[in-house]
Amino acid sequence: MLVIGLISGTSVDGIDAALVEISGSTTDLRVTLIAGETIAYPTALREQILAVCAGAALSIADLAALDDAIAYHFAQAALTIQTGHPAAELIGSHGQTVFHRPAVQGQSSRYRVQTADETRSPHPLGYSLQLGRGDAIAHYTDITTISNFRAADIAVGGQGAPMVSKIDACLFGQPSQSSCVQNIGGIGNLTYLPAIDQQNDWQSEVLGWDTGPGNSLLDLAVQHLSQATKTYDHNGDWAASGQANHSLVDQWLQHPFFHQPPPKSTGRELFGVEYLNQRLVDCRTDGMVEAADILATLTELTAASIAHSYQTFLPNQPDRVLLCGGGSKNQYLKRRIQARIDPIPVLTTDDMGVDADFKEAIAFAVLAYWRLHQIPGNLPAVTGATHPVLSGEINVGR
Repeated sequence: MLVIGLISGTSVDGIDAALVEISGSTTDLRVTLIAGETIAYPTALREQILAVCAGAALSIADLAALDDAIAYHFAQAALTIQTGHPAAELIGSHGQTVFHRPAVQGQSSRYRVQTADETRSPHPLGYSLQLGRGDAIAHYTDITTISNFRAADIAVGGQGAPMVSKIDACLFGQPSQSSCVQNIGGIGNLTYLPAIDQQNDWQSEVLGWDTGPGNSLLDLAVQHLSQATKTYDHNGDWAASGQANHSLVDQWLQHPFFHQPPPKSTGRELFGVEYLNQRLVDCRTDGMVEAADILATLTELTAASIAHSYQTFLPNQPDRVLLCGGGSKNQYLKRRIQARIDPIPVLTTDDMGVDADFKEAIAFAVLAYWRLHQIPGNLPAVTGATHPVLSGEINVGR
């Protein structure tokens, strides 16, 4: 079956579109990437999305217009990726996350809304908003579109994230060795795969959670330090020219999120502009003035938070780490992760035959395929949900 996967991550780099041929179900899942492309948002739209993610206020009418605009561009990405190829039968669209509030894990959680204002809900369920309405994508493309993948997991007490761990297990699980599949988008997240015997109850043994900042702080810092002349650190070359302040990194690792046991998830609400500004104050207070040193220190935080998460919460250290997402292209970051977890080899999912740039888009194509075939998409051991659920809402094309 030909399926399109669409996603724009927390870095808001653009829309990743993947045209994928899928067969099988779970343990016999087979995916082949036919075409993959990242399609940039118009500059004004990207700036508006970033502003909303940073907490900018907007009216309900403006929110609806933004939802419509994102859906339109997602639909255009779906049409573009099919050029020169047979038509897809299904679209799985994650949409654009603009707000994520994790599920409350106990009364003391810092995420609980504690207020006497009855318009603010103290409910322990999480909340996650992805814009780019699936019904509009189905209308524009005339292709059945499945979207809003997080909602069903959240409704049964889950974090709604990470959503791709079951797919990671099906694609990368092996009986002979354990792996961590480490996605580095705007936020980092991992899937821990023990040596999987697919004849047993392997799904309960898979673990996963958000590790903390990925590219989000780095991209924001690059824009700030370059006076908006750059949007990201190509290959990590700028950071590599600086000297990281390891004492500051150790101080930053004391943030409660890094010590919160899984299941856990996060986003720009925690590791966004406000957090960056606080870290920049720390740098100035410590006498750091060189942009390259600041960027090297923030890059070190991403590497250190990943290593800390492995060493603190995994039952055993993995035999290998497979990087994916935009951060997998940051060669300096990759070297710093390797240094932090040595001698565990750090590879990418490219080495396993799955394109690291489009692995997340491929995953949402698979989630849509599973939803159509009535196969649950979440892993309760990862998200904290009470039970497996069918992930995604179905919108039939015209």
